Amino acid sequence: MSHDDLLKRTTDLALEFLDGLPERRVRQTASVAELRAALGGPLPEQGTDAREVIEHLARAADPGLVGTAGPRYFGFVIGGHVPASLAADWLTSAWDQNAGLYVTSPANSVVEEVAAGWLLEILGLPASASLGFTTGCSMANFTALAAARHAVLARQGWDVEKAGLFGAPPIEVVIGNEAHATILTALQMLGLGRERVKRVAVDGQGRMVPEALREMLAGGSGPLIVCAQAGNVDTGAFDPLEEIVAIVRETRERGGWLHVDGAFGLWAAAVPSLAHLVRGAAGADSWATDAHKWLNVPYDSGIVAVAHPEPHRAAMTISAAYLVQTEGHERDPFDWVPEFSRRARGFTVWAALKSLGRAGVAGMVERCCALARRFAERLREEPGVEILNEVVLNQVLVRFQPPRSGDADALTRDVIARVQADGTCWLGGTTWQGKAAMRISVSGWATTEADVDASAAAILRSFRAAC
Repeated sequence: MSHDDLLKRTTDLALEFLDGLPERRVRQTASVAELRAALGGPLPEQGTDAREVIEHLARAADPGLVGTAGPRYFGFVIGGHVPASLAADWLTSAWDQNAGLYVTSPANSVVEEVAAGWLLEILGLPASASLGFTTGCSMANFTALAAARHAVLARQGWDVEKAGLFGAPPIEVVIGNEAHATILTALQMLGLGRERVKRVAVDGQGRMVPEALREMLAGGSGPLIVCAQAGNVDTGAFDPLEEIVAIVRETRERGGWLHVDGAFGLWAAAVPSLAHLVRGAAGADSWATDAHKWLNVPYDSGIVAVAHPEPHRAAMTISAAYLVQTEGHERDPFDWVPEFSRRARGFTVWAALKSLGRAGVAGMVERCCALARRFAERLREEPGVEILNEVVLNQVLVRFQPPRSGDADALTRDVIARVQADGTCWLGGTTWQGKAAMRISVSGWATTEADVDASAAAILRSFRAAC
């Protein structure tokens, strides 16, 4: 079968799925056993016609697909995909570029260079910072903290890339008590340990308490890395970054490095009415965020930026006799991320930014925040529904109280399960400072007020049924 016929049929199948997203039940409709039966079986001895393979895949996978790109998915801060980014992703697959070196894809190298400049500008970060395109914020945090590890040890005369950590000066790592799990994962992979960290107290919204940080750092010595947060994964709250930057800079003799985990919150910088939330962020040493969250590009797409390109490159780059590397005039993308052979992620980011423009990005983020506030307003009108957080961004944290004495934790978890089973929308649960809570994340470009109202009605319907 020709590429023409196969890709046209694939386009038809893709469009059928996309056209049905707005009305589709958000949750999957098949059990794991049904999916295994439909997709499994022995490997065929002989090959199967490509059209038959694609049609079988589309038919068998459909009941197990979750409408994460649709307008009523509010779980895990997962964005959809703006049309230009999806189209660019299709082209990226067709072009099949290895994005490691300039010589393997000059177009991708230049697109990354251009998109990096646009990203630094819209996120309010220094234009001189280096930037890499990772799989997601997990690897963006890893990359930034690898650069931090290099820099703070190099100031002590230790080359960690050559000598490793055996015998190295111990690094003090300080995080907020509500730091995201991916920070701990990155520390674990970097040999800095999950349990060696020092945790700073947070307030009722999960924001790091500056005075607690200052007290913790007082009298310390040796290499120091501090991790702050822009956008708590449950409440959306921001650490007071301006104060934290000043406190870390007070430790100049230790050469302290400040990293900001801003998986979705860093995008507040694009919106004039929200930019105060990230005030001071540009004074940090490194930043991590996701494009597959609020920029709404297809998975996978993370972003790492580092104010100091030298330690960033030193922590990531490799060399080998067979590699054709540039001499500084062109960008070798693998200098800035852990992967060598990887997808050309710059094309989708470039397309999204080009199609939206500065105003479009700001409008999308601002609209999602307004819809989150609408969610909170609709839900808090119901007796027994409590909004636990200050809705400063796109996160809404909800708890349900029984009409009479009873277990609010159990009721809240029951309501979450009922909403997920209903299929009108999908959202998740969490435990917030010891209490069970429903977690609503509004981050999709296609979500409308009608979607929020229908979803709020489904939540309240489930609450009343559970009481």
